[in-house]
Amino acid sequence: MNENIKEREIQGHKNGMAALILITLLYVAACVALIWSAMGLDGDTNKGMYVTIFVAGCIYLCVGWVFYLGLKILKPGEALVLTLFGKYVGTLKGDGFFFVNPFCTSVNPAADTKLGQSGDISDNNKNKLTAVLQTGNVNLETSVRNKKISLKVMTLSNSRQKVNDILGNPVEIAVAVMWKVTDTAKAVFAVDNYKEYLSLQCDTAVRNVVKLYPYDVTENVDTTGDGQADDGSLRGSTELVAGRIMQEIQGKVADAGIEIVDARITYLAYAPEIAAAMLQRQQAAAVVDARKLIVDGAVGMVELALERLNEKELVELDEERKAAMVSNLLVVLCGNHDAQPVVNSGSLY
Repeated sequence: MNENIKEREIQGHKNGMAALILITLLYVAACVALIWSAMGLDGDTNKGMYVTIFVAGCIYLCVGWVFYLGLKILKPGEALVLTLFGKYVGTLKGDGFFFVNPFCTSVNPAADTKLGQSGDISDNNKNKLTAVLQTGNVNLETSVRNKKISLKVMTLSNSRQKVNDILGNPVEIAVAVMWKVTDTAKAVFAVDNYKEYLSLQCDTAVRNVVKLYPYDVTENVDTTGDGQADDGSLRGSTELVAGRIMQEIQGKVADAGIEIVDARITYLAYAPEIAAAMLQRQQAAAVVDARKLIVDGAVGMVELALERLNEKELVELDEERKAAMVSNLLVVLCGNHDAQPVVNSGSLY
């Protein structure tokens, strides 16, 4: 990238209205002079002067429109990068009516690039003036593209990507990136197309960061690079992952005059081919955790029941009867169905 180019803001050219009035008055004066000199040519005196004024008026009427090209209108949050015969002369910023060298041309290689983002919706009738001249069966269409660069904060939301996490599981993820242009000169001259460049760097950063994390919390996985296992995951650490993605993108696009304001994960899910299997796995893990909780509670209740029986001395139980009682209580407390009562009219032996 060309790091020698730095943005230079053009100052003192906010005089577009005065220039417009002056150029228009000169046009009116040229018309009056042309008519007056044409009438003077009919006389016999000072024909040389009339001829000179007539020629000068004709010349100005033919080329005077060029000065209108120097009039520039900017709204808040817009900028124009101007070059003169291929040399960068500066950037117009701020809202107002400006007049610059009419031979200066505005440059924006990303003017026709549509990413479907906020403030940049693809529309064939937006940011261009179309004039159709019909001559018989021939249609001549001329377009004047808008070369202005937006300085507003825009949101880029690329399509979903399928990326493998650190365990090799395919994951679909989408990220919304808020960004803005901070250096118009670098954005125009440092890269070929700063919008496409940003979009590519977003895709690359998402892949580089997502592959460092598991989708869900997994044991013995290091996501920070410190050599210690942690509980970081895509699903549980979305803020942390989004922050790392933002830093990764900023490191790539800083030389292109772009600042990343924020990044957010807008979609996260397993890929369809493994989504069903992963759902069964999550359900199985949930069932195991629930059973573990039920068993822990049942054991506590059995222990409490035995202690209470011993305290009250209601029944003396030997080891075999305790084992039978524990077995019956665990079956009742841990079973999925209600217990069926059985009346025992005899002894256990």
